[in-house]
Amino acid sequence: MRGALGQLPSPHPLGESLPSIYRTDQFTQQLCASFDEVLAPVISVLDNFPAYLDLGTAPEDMLPWLAHWIGLAVDRGDDPARQRELLRSTGVLHGRQGTRLGIELAISAVLGVRTEVVESGGASWSVDPNDPLPGEALPAVVVRVFPVVGQEIDEQRLKDVVAALKPAHVIHRVQVVPAD
Repeated sequence: MRGALGQLPSPHPLGESLPSIYRTDQFTQQLCASFDEVLAPVISVLDNFPAYLDLGTAPEDMLPWLAHWIGLAVDRGDDPARQRELLRSTGVLHGRQGTRLGIELAISAVLGVRTEVVESGGASWSVDPNDPLPGEALPAVVVRVFPVVGQEIDEQRLKDVVAALKPAHVIHRVQVVPAD
């Protein structure tokens, strides 16, 4: 975590920017110095703001904020390296959001477990307009996860992740397949 840095010099001291008549006034210089002390951390953050947005250099406490900024929910208790990895994968994930592959990739990235999604829909081709539609009438997905031996899966978290990833009109069911 970041904190206040004592004796952080201001890169732009206010006292030096005043007209010459105020530069010799002791009270004015002390007042400006107190503002400099308060503003130095703010100026430092703003000067280094690109580093706060870079996943390689962003402070750990910024990662959940960055995730929230792009609509991704991360667990604050997760390892920061895992959070960075998840944020890096969002370019691929956002392009496939709501699809079978997108759900599989996202759950694998979030929970670190092999995932399989089975859809109720289907696709077919026919020249006959009276052919029946493929799949089932009610759209649904079954999400199966395959944890390795000894890996615990928080089923409520898994359900929440699936609910956030799938299209709103699609019902879902979650299955945790025990390791052999």
